[in-house]
Amino acid sequence: MLKQLEGSHAVAEAIALCRPEVICAYPISPQTHIVEHCGELVREGAMGSCEYMNVESEFAALSACIGSSACGARTYTATASQGLLYMAEAVYNASGLGLPIVMTVANRAIGAPINIWNDHTDSMSMRDAGWIQLFAETNQEALDLHIQAFRIAEQLSQPVMVCMDGFILTHAYERVDMPTQEQVDAFLPPYQPQQILDPANPYSIGAMVGPEAFTEVRYLAHEKQLQALDVIPAIAAEFEQIFGRSSGGLIREYRTDDAETIVVTLGSVAGTVKDVVDEMRDAGDRIGVVTIGSFRPFPTAELRAVLKAAKRVVVLEKSLAVGFGGVVANNIHMALHHTDIPVHTVVAGLGGRPITMPSLHKLFAEAQEDKLQDTQFLDLQHDIVNAELARQRALIGSGPTAESILRNIQADTAYGGASAQPAE
Repeated sequence: MLKQLEGSHAVAEAIALCRPEVICAYPISPQTHIVEHCGELVREGAMGSCEYMNVESEFAALSACIGSSACGARTYTATASQGLLYMAEAVYNASGLGLPIVMTVANRAIGAPINIWNDHTDSMSMRDAGWIQLFAETNQEALDLHIQAFRIAEQLSQPVMVCMDGFILTHAYERVDMPTQEQVDAFLPPYQPQQILDPANPYSIGAMVGPEAFTEVRYLAHEKQLQALDVIPAIAAEFEQIFGRSSGGLIREYRTDDAETIVVTLGSVAGTVKDVVDEMRDAGDRIGVVTIGSFRPFPTAELRAVLKAAKRVVVLEKSLAVGFGGVVANNIHMALHHTDIPVHTVVAGLGGRPITMPSLHKLFAEAQEDKLQDTQFLDLQHDIVNAELARQRALIGSGPTAESILRNIQADTAYGGASAQPAE
């Protein structure tokens, strides 16, 4: 059924169709509308006997999820940004215990300074926590991925994050094709837990493991991720058969067959990149796009197979490993180990800064002329950076960088800037 919905509401309605038994909710922008609408659906009776738990923090939300999932309930929650960091201990515990929890991460920047807009720093901080991480390009895909996530999680007995760009997707109204309850029931059978706490047969979970076995425990977590490399595309193929549309999978290619330059990205920016690629193709440029659908497990072999014929790879990513460079690009370097293909990191869109078509046209033109640095920042305002560096060198006790920049930068509502004030 076609509906015009806010992305958050589309996800909430998809969650309802998956028949969760427990939802643990603590609001933080920009995921608040998801759990709010889930609460409305529970109150209206649209989720049957689902228990909706209001908790006092993000840490409590995932801790409660761990308890409910360990007791055999299909369990869901959502978070973003600092909320994900606050539940970090529980994030590792959930995967270490092998609990098939599904969690939406409405991607948002991490402070300080405070920023509520979109980038991928939050979920990237948990990339090695043992969760499967799926990234949505559109609201339709976000809807579809949540339905697939429960199948993936329960088949592997591992938790899954579905990452969707905060505000760009969560608050955007788009037309989506909402499946019927019958379709979802045919695709997602009732939950049959691989482990369950039973008072009649008591045992401990998460107990102490010493050096004699801890390596083996961690290896088995790694093995689950490797198994997911087969499970994710298989479930995506089954989803396409039942629902009639392609969604999910490990990677998605766009105009890569004869591409000399291939752009690798993930999330909603892929749509803008494809538009630029179409225009450049019309002008005769041989350029294509690969969108990563599964960041964890990382599809090393699949990416290597697509990228090995390229002359250059440009990784456009909304995250930064401070002092090192690109998070995604580092994984691409590993995928292309023992090749001579140059990989360029382009950090873009941090804190919600717009990634515009003119900027991408210029960037990709420079890439085709082999003028890109190994790591660079799209639309970085070098004059502001240089002025702040000079100020810090000149003053003792120079004060916080962010506030100084805001005092000196020109007002720009698109970037959320403050009114310009004279430099001190």
